[in-house]
Amino acid sequence: MSIMDLIEKGKKNRQKKVREKALKNVAIGAAIGTTIGAAVGVLLAPKSGKENREDIMNAAKEIPEKAKEILEKTKEKVEEVKEKIRERKTKAVEEQEVEL
Repeated sequence: MSIMDLIEKGKKNRQKKVREKALKNVAIGAAIGTTIGAAVGVLLAPKSGKENREDIMNAAKEIPEKAKEILEKTKEKVEEVKEKIRERKTKAVEEQEVEL
């Protein structure tokens, strides 16, 4: 393995980490956005104070479940991306070996 191959491999690893971090940040942002959106929707709804408090309590109980769902979906997406990266890497290595 040449120095250029090692440099390229390091570069690809850094890019992979950046993509994974970006996906994680998107998931966190989606969870926060969902939470804020639900809270604002409840607070701006034309209801009485008692109804709003009940809605807020119900929404607060649902937030952990929704966050878990978003987290699971994000994990699935990350795994899909990892698998695609593995496939592309394998294909690239095979093509490189054929050229040699």
